[in-house]
This record gives sequence, C-alpha cells and structure tokens, in this order.
Amino acid sequence: MAGPATDSALTLEEVLRSSARSAPDIIAALARNRQAEARALTAQGAFDTVFAVEGRSRVEGYYDGSELAGKAEQPLMENGGSIYGQYRVSRGDFPVYEDKAYTNRLGEVKVGALYSLLRDRLIDARRSEYRLAANDIDIARFETRATGIGVQARAIEAYQKWVAAGLKLKAYQALLALAEDRTRGIQRQVQLGAKPDILLTENEANLVRRQAFVVEAQQAFRAAAVKLSLYYRDEQGAPLVVNEARLPADTSGFGRLNVDPAFNLEGRPDFAILLEEIDKATVKLALARNDMKPRLDLTGEVAKDVGPEGLGGYSRTPLEMIVGVTFKIPLQNRKAKGKLAETQAKIDELTVKQRFLAEKIRAEVTAIGIEVDTARQLVDTTERESALAQRLASAERRRFDLGSSDFFLVNQREESATSAQVKLIEAHARIAAARAELAAVTADEDALGLDLRPASERVDGPPV
Repeated sequence: MAGPATDSALTLEEVLRSSARSAPDIIAALARNRQAEARALTAQGAFDTVFAVEGRSRVEGYYDGSELAGKAEQPLMENGGSIYGQYRVSRGDFPVYEDKAYTNRLGEVKVGALYSLLRDRLIDARRSEYRLAANDIDIARFETRATGIGVQARAIEAYQKWVAAGLKLKAYQALLALAEDRTRGIQRQVQLGAKPDILLTENEANLVRRQAFVVEAQQAFRAAAVKLSLYYRDEQGAPLVVNEARLPADTSGFGRLNVDPAFNLEGRPDFAILLEEIDKATVKLALARNDMKPRLDLTGEVAKDVGPEGLGGYSRTPLEMIVGVTFKIPLQNRKAKGKLAETQAKIDELTVKQRFLAEKIRAEVTAIGIEVDTARQLVDTTERESALAQRLASAERRRFDLGSSDFFLVNQREESATSAQVKLIEAHARIAAARAELAAVTADEDALGLDLRPASERVDGPPV
C-alpha cells in the first residue's frame, strides 16, 4: 500500500510510534500475555467456594427416613485446609447403623474446619499452581517486552537502511546529473571542432555506467521501503510503502537515540525471565519438600440441632464440639525424592545460566560501547575525506571547463567524491545502528519508543 499524500520527511519517531501501535508481533505478544492472565484465573479457581446439596430418601423397605443436606466449603489460601458450614435436616425413621442421620425437627447447623500442621501447611498443589501461574504472568510480560524491544530495534534498522538507501540514491542521481550537464557542452565543442568525436562515445559510456549506479540504487531504495512497510503502518494496521518524497534531506534523518547511560541488568527481559524461572523452580522445590513431610491435620466441628426434638431423641439437642487429629507418614516416597533431586538440579542449571547471561550481557554492552566510539571516529575521518574529495572534484571541473584537464581525470574525481559521500552516509548509518543496538541491548524502552503499560496507566498516545 502506498504512503499517505504528504511531502513532510518521515521521522524515526513516526516509525517507532506506528510500529509500537500496530506491529503484529507486539499484538500477538500482548494476546499471549492475556492468555497467561487467564490461566492464572483458572488456577485461582481451586480456591473457589463450593456449594453442594445432597438428598436421599428410602422409598421402599421397613425404614422410611429421608435426609437433605446442603454444604458450603471454602479452601484456605494460607493453609492446605478448609472451612465449611453445613445444614442438615431429616424426617422419618433410620436403622441403628445410620443413627447419625437423625436431626431435630428444624435440622442441624454445623461449622467445621480442617487445618494442616505439617504437610500442606506452607504450600500445597493448589497454592503452588497459583504461584506458578503468577510467575507465568510475569514471564509473559517480560516476553512481551522482549518482543517489543526486538520489533522496535528491527524497525529502527529498517528505517535507517531506508534513509541510507535513499541518500545513496540521491548521491548517484547527482553524479548522473553532472554527466548529463557535461554532455551538452561536449556536443557543442565537438560540433565546433574543438574536441574529437570519440569524446562523445567516451561520454556516453560514462553516462551508461552512472545510469547503472542509479538503477541499482533505486532497486535498493525500493526494497528498503518495502521492508520498512512491515513496521510503518496506517491506523488500520495496513503496511505503508513510503516514496522518495518523504526521504530526509541529509544524514540527520537517521535520528539520534538518547540512550540512558544507567544500565540495570535486571531491566533486560531475558535476564528477568531467567530469574522468574529460578523462582518457579524454587516453588517446585518447596512443593517436593512438602511432599516429603508426614501429614498431620487438625479438625474441629461445632454442631447444634434446633427446633423440637426429632425421632432421634433428646441426645441431638445439646451443642456438640468435636476435635480430631489425622496423622499419616510416607515410608518410601520415592516420587517426592525424585522430584526433589530433579528440581534441585534444575535450580543449579538455571543459576549457572543466570551467571553466564549476566557476563554475556555486560560483554555485549561493552562491545557496543566500543563500536559507538569507533563509529564516531570513523565519521570524523570520513567527513574530512568527503570534504577533500568534493574540493578536488570541484577544482577538476573548473580546470576541465578551462581546457586544462582531461575527460578521464574529471570523471575520476567526481566518482571518487561520490564514493566518499556514500562512505560518509554509511559511516553515519553505522553510528546510528550502533546506538540503536545499544538501546536494544540495554532494554532502553524510552529510547526505543516502546510503552507496553496498560492504557489506564498511560496519559498520552493511543493504546499499544
């Protein structure tokens, strides 16, 4: 799709805003983030209050007892136990082995609790799943940041290559224009007999060569514009292919990223993801250790029948308080032992990876810093080279116009000046690319024009 009808130069900030808003990779990453949040909600469902109703009635036989019970149970978030409340009412006669089914006429109200004292006291399967789901949300957010940083870095690279290709095209077009202007003068001189006819042939060969330079540069520029369209999109998210009219005038169009010199290692999403993986492994380790413990559960119930006395007799009426203890110990528990050893080994592996990643990141930052300094020096050298080449080409053209220079030498000076100009463009592109890489490796989201906060936390700009 063609770009909008405007002649204003396309800026790096425009491209970054468009990319952050509409890049498919970022949109997909945000969708994965929502998936992680949904999985956390699913894990939280293990702590939902459960209400159950059960009824039974003897429709045949000697006894005619009927019973109806409703129970609500709430698992505890801070313990592996639960609390519950129950209402039960019965009618009719029950056999002696079901004596507990009797209630007073208005039923029985019961409140109870189970509390874990050893196993499942600090962590259990439900709470570990919820904590792991919370880790997965953080990982998804860090992955979204990593995706956004990668997309923005590629958007900067595509923009800078588009600018470089466009400026090179302009340089070759200017070189071709010099030859075209000289053609008319040579034709007049040949017609007047001041120059031999062979000079027209030599000039035509020179024109063809410079036209080939322009054609190649046009092809590179168009290809760069197509790649840029993957990141520069309209409000509906459709790619925009930018034309030559929106090309910046000079190398200042590369944009100067203001990279924050303060670098926090934990600000790198890949490093933060590794920390979350270690935290997940720690949760699994705690769960494995929990499974090695014996189970010691304390239970307590308070029950009271209300209303007139039922068929079960007076014994149902007084308040009841019941306390119980359950103890269970694993004798072998090889599953938990294996899980414990596996998880500990996983933590050891992740710890080594974390240390190596920290060393690798610091090395990358240092190397890119050296690249930035080198690129600056290269720009200074190339600027002097380009200025000198332009002076020599201008002087040689004046000598040629005065008849003091030959055709070969003036063309060589002009092409050398253009080559130096192209080298200068590439040198500016190199320092711009190094700054962009530094912004990416230090996860400088401000420099990359990236804002993945929820819309409610942002005060300007459209939602990403």
